[in-house]
Amino acid sequence: MTVVTAPKIPVPSPLLVDGFGRRARDLRISLSQACTLRCHYCMPAEGLPLLPREELLSTAEVIRLVDVAVGTLGVEEVRLTGGEPLVRGDLELIVAGIRSRHRDLPIALTTNAIGLARRAAGLAHAGLSRVNISLDTVDRELFAAVTRRDRLDDVIAGVDAAVAAGLAPVKINAVLLPETLSRAAELLAWCRDRGVFLRFIEAMPLDADRAWSAETMVTAADLLDELGATMALTPVGRDDPSAPAALWEVDGGPYRVGIIASMTRSFCGTCDRTRITAQGRVRPCLFSDDEIDLAAVLRSGGTDTELADAWRAVTRRKGAGHADVAEVSAPQRTMGAIGG
Repeated sequence: MTVVTAPKIPVPSPLLVDGFGRRARDLRISLSQACTLRCHYCMPAEGLPLLPREELLSTAEVIRLVDVAVGTLGVEEVRLTGGEPLVRGDLELIVAGIRSRHRDLPIALTTNAIGLARRAAGLAHAGLSRVNISLDTVDRELFAAVTRRDRLDDVIAGVDAAVAAGLAPVKINAVLLPETLSRAAELLAWCRDRGVFLRFIEAMPLDADRAWSAETMVTAADLLDELGATMALTPVGRDDPSAPAALWEVDGGPYRVGIIASMTRSFCGTCDRTRITAQGRVRPCLFSDDEIDLAAVLRSGGTDTELADAWRAVTRRKGAGHADVAEVSAPQRTMGAIGG
């Protein structure tokens, strides 16, 4: 694990800078904790409790928080997440509202792609830049077992629609699981054939069932051994020091696969993310339960300055990073309730 040992910036910054000098440039804002799948590493079989509509950030509130993040706090990229953001009927309005105020801002979407086939073109027209699609396997039986839903065809249709709509680069996120490891090469070949970028991600202790364990998790090293049995992988580093994925060239290129070793090769020292839950609470770190309720500030008549000050305050308290894999403890919120 990379540990940051000393603050680099001793005085407060007008931007989102923590006590270790890391600047948050990447905003992940969740639109819902509801989801159309039930992936066992994220959601319980019955799903998370439905939040009353009035507890969710509204269209206007999402847009205003993005305005503060970009205009005052120096955020440079926004990602809309969930749960599943496609459950929001106002998603296109949110994207269009952000785009109308921030013409050059990269706006991304993390989705399971259920329903994306019929909305990809409209989202692109509204101003969405690109998509990340969760897909752990292209084996139908395995997909149904992992997600508790037989919806693989819908996801594949969503991937193809995103490519056709020009939401590039289309990225596929695959969580490393014991049951899918032997099919990793198959998924890689499928992504390479479609011209989409695949990233494998180590599973984190953010599942609702609290079944994650260090003893059973599949590591980046396990994946490299599995893929290396049938293909040549050459490490090429990272495109950006803050990027979570280490890149590997496949069989001499040009195709590259990303591996996010979130547990065994932590990148906490270069983390540049800040997250807002669907209820409007800022979380500077996935593994910390330290939050500030921005929705409460906003709904009580708070000014943009007050919103920014509250956001900076919780960011300054951000810790150096999560514990080593054998000692890490799960936060109170699961991934579905935080936002990816």
